Amino acid sequence: METALTTLVGVRHPLVQTGMGWVAGPRLVSATANAGALGVLASATMTVEELRAAVREVRSRTDRPFGVNLRADAGDARERVRIIVDEGVRVASFALAPSRDLIAELKDAGVVVIPSVGARRHAEKVAGWGADAVLVQGGEGGGHTGEVATTVLLPQVVDAVDIPVIAAGGFRDGRGLVAALAHGAAGIAMGTRFLLTSDSTVPEAVKARYLAATVKDVTVTTAVDGLPHRMLRTELVASLEHAGRVRSLARALRRAAGFRRISGLSWPAMIRDGLAMRHGKDLSWSQVLLAANTPMLLRASMVEGRTDLGIMAAGQVAGVIDDLPSCEELVTRIMAEAAQVLRTLPHPEK
Repeated sequence: METALTTLVGVRHPLVQTGMGWVAGPRLVSATANAGALGVLASATMTVEELRAAVREVRSRTDRPFGVNLRADAGDARERVRIIVDEGVRVASFALAPSRDLIAELKDAGVVVIPSVGARRHAEKVAGWGADAVLVQGGEGGGHTGEVATTVLLPQVVDAVDIPVIAAGGFRDGRGLVAALAHGAAGIAMGTRFLLTSDSTVPEAVKARYLAATVKDVTVTTAVDGLPHRMLRTELVASLEHAGRVRSLARALRRAAGFRRISGLSWPAMIRDGLAMRHGKDLSWSQVLLAANTPMLLRASMVEGRTDLGIMAAGQVAGVIDDLPSCEELVTRIMAEAAQVLRTLPHPEK
């Protein structure tokens, strides 16, 4: 299936595996790429040296195009950009909007720039700055999310910009792909669906927890870091939502101390990172500390398998996913479903 997305990045199918921290590593990304979709490495949870090694590992596993997701506000963002350019990575995606200069630097090197946005005005801004495409996530998506549903937000963005738009939030199958194309998207991006594959390195016990979840088990909470965050409702989430300020602060301090030992960050540096994530919100001190070490709360589940100590970001589709196909099986199935849906749609008389 050829769309503006497949033409732009050089993949066979208009499907993107999103850059999920602790999840989107070399194995998942290369499996996605070999299946004909666009795999995206999550670099925010890697050091600069780990990122270069990960890029080279993906390159050793596949000769297909892939991408790297970056935090535009990271202090070493330009060093990471240099790795992308030097290693010949096809796509740079961003969770936060990159600056006009950063977009220009990447484009001058032949890298395709795809920022992620959650509002029409943000899409208009990055399009005006020269982004090659934009990924728009509706409220159904996992992790930090907005309030507007994909079916409402997507057409707004498609009508507002003249670059390819990739739809995210609520997608898992061929029917969703066809629906997104009908809204004017050039393809779809999926996180939770790719997390729940046999190629994902997430511990099997954690995958089982996702598969057992119903739609009602996926919630949006501000208890973790003060921002709307879609995740599975776990014992930790429930305890954070019901804990008082003193108890929350004590718990956050304990977790922050553990994160400081692992990361080597100083207490002032952690506080600065937490405050940088506020986005103008009125956070308590416990939320500031949790915002600074949210990646470690994700790591506890996604890497260590400790669902009792970590958080489990999840799109709403987690409640309707019930299997663990390989990336090859998943991509093949989605494209076959999409073809079947297109064949059965009524065609007006010519």
